[in-house]
Amino acid sequence: MTGFLDVYSIIFLVLAVVILFKLRSVLGRRTGSERPPFDPYSPRQRESAEGGREGNDNVVSLPSRGEEGDDEDERKQAQDRRLEKVAPAGSALNEALRAIISSDRSFDPRSFVEGGKAAYEMIVTAFAAGDRKTLKNLLSKEVYDGFVAAIADREQRKETVAFTFVGIDKAEIVEATLKKNIAQVTVRFRSKIISATRNEDGAIIEGDPNQVVDVTDIWTFSRDVTQRDPNWKLVATETAD
Repeated sequence: MTGFLDVYSIIFLVLAVVILFKLRSVLGRRTGSERPPFDPYSPRQRESAEGGREGNDNVVSLPSRGEEGDDEDERKQAQDRRLEKVAPAGSALNEALRAIISSDRSFDPRSFVEGGKAAYEMIVTAFAAGDRKTLKNLLSKEVYDGFVAAIADREQRKETVAFTFVGIDKAEIVEATLKKNIAQVTVRFRSKIISATRNEDGAIIEGDPNQVVDVTDIWTFSRDVTQRDPNWKLVATETAD
């Protein structure tokens, strides 16, 4: 019985040696010099994978003062170039716009003009349609009251306006100020419209529904630069001759 067990023990031992040998041939041997598994969230390994230098894990690369200065200089130069396309360097308008930018870093004159063009179309279209709700969101209280009074007079006379906004030929900033955190920017709009006013009988009393008219308006927008509300409101209107 003892001999029988010894035979099986030898068989099992041989099988164990064979299995161990196979595993070593497939998986290889650990020598102590293997690289650890790659961890993409490890700062050191991410830096190495991106071509950065390997070194002390506690060292964090920071931009030098020279790099920061270069970035700031480039930003200011780009800002100056954009500003000079709106107002010549050294002009009163350039200085005024520069003061607004210093108080409101989100202000960009060229973007402001594009927004002003959109506001202009919305306002003149809403006025013609008697859309008080739209006007209230875009006008200061004083201007809104004046527009609403004109709409009410028109409605009382039972007049209607057929209006088509054709487009804006040109929009440019002509004046700007910053006083006690209140920024004001004045824009001259040169637009084309079609407008005809009819009385209650349908007769045309002003304008021509078949004629495109050139209109020049000078509008002033205002905003308190200390407020979080980024919206500008129309505070003054003038029609140029």
